[in-house]
Amino acid sequence: MKKLLCILVATAAALLSPALRADDYPSKPITLVAVFGPGSASDTICRVIAEPLGVALKQTVIVEDRPGANGALAALYVARSAPDGYTLLMATNSPLSAAPFMMKNVSYDPVHDFTAVTRMGSFTLMLVVNPSVPATTVKELIEYAKANPGKLSFASANTSGIVAGETLKRWAEIDMLHVPYKSSPPAIQDVLAGRVSMMFTDLTTGLPHVKSGALRALAVTRLHRSSLFPELPTLDEAGVSGFDMDSWAGVVAPAHTPAPIVTQVNGRLRKIIDSPDIKSLLGNVGFEAFSSSPAEFDSFIRAQLGKWGTMVRDAGIQAE
Repeated sequence: MKKLLCILVATAAALLSPALRADDYPSKPITLVAVFGPGSASDTICRVIAEPLGVALKQTVIVEDRPGANGALAALYVARSAPDGYTLLMATNSPLSAAPFMMKNVSYDPVHDFTAVTRMGSFTLMLVVNPSVPATTVKELIEYAKANPGKLSFASANTSGIVAGETLKRWAEIDMLHVPYKSSPPAIQDVLAGRVSMMFTDLTTGLPHVKSGALRALAVTRLHRSSLFPELPTLDEAGVSGFDMDSWAGVVAPAHTPAPIVTQVNGRLRKIIDSPDIKSLLGNVGFEAFSSSPAEFDSFIRAQLGKWGTMVRDAGIQAE
């Protein structure tokens, strides 16, 4: 009986402690985990919001990069962290939308192991080629690839790059070598050097090289042109009918994080994300920023999981 009473007391304490801690939150530094490495788009966005979030919460916000397995390593780390609001994930479509279909062993549930906090916005993904590739349009690229089977290669730094490249290969019936990388900076360096022909990259990483003339941009991956690069056509306009890939980012916490903490972080982040200065700053690095409620973001994650599952299957990608 005494042993049972001790167990009940310990269980009650465990259940009550998150709520009690929520009253004092935050009382120590917060870690914001990025799913890719230094210089990547997700790392850049984390660093843009970390300082103002720290000011708003009156605590230090530390950015921690945990690259690997298309963001799955970072997602697993946060999923297994204490649900107390001190470890947050800058989630993207890589670990929460695509990885469950592209990897055989994902040790977390993209819906049930996380608590949605707020959506951050969308990356615009564009197709860029090394200037040595004799193509200024998607049509010319496909024609060249068909005339030179196996000569072209495409780099990928995340699941978006993999799915986009394999979809283009399948739709256009062209032969290209896939060269995978762990993060965007080394991938784009090899495209710049001509060691790889092309890649689908976010504007954050690729736009400076396009503006300098070091890379040539051919198209974006959404159905509608990007407000950040309106002169660039869409793949749909270029003939890849219906191609629509939304590469997104948003903040999530471990499942069962107390609602008062989620509400507090959501409120602080929404003010930061929706402020004209931060919107402009993120826009300058190629990211379209906007916020959401936790419920809206949760619904979006669920919908994207279904959409990416279909895209992965349609591209003929087998789980590894």
